[in-house]
Amino acid sequence: MILILKRSFTYFSINTFALLILILVTQNSSYKSKVNFYFNQTIDLPNSFIMSTSFIAGSLLGCFITMSNPIKRES
Repeated sequence: MILILKRSFTYFSINTFALLILILVTQNSSYKSKVNFYFNQTIDLPNSFIMSTSFIAGSLLGCFITMSNPIKRES
């Protein structure tokens, strides 16, 4: 149980740090576009921000999926 908490804290802190760096880096991006949802659109966001946040979301989701379904290794 403690190992799971350590791993989840590590994954969460690494991805949070990556998100903070991402916000600082993409401030001066000139290429902007909107994200289309089913009924709404977002404001103009930098393309690099959209791609990086999807990468970070996938990284978090992948970490938590692998933690919830551990593979048993044979010794």
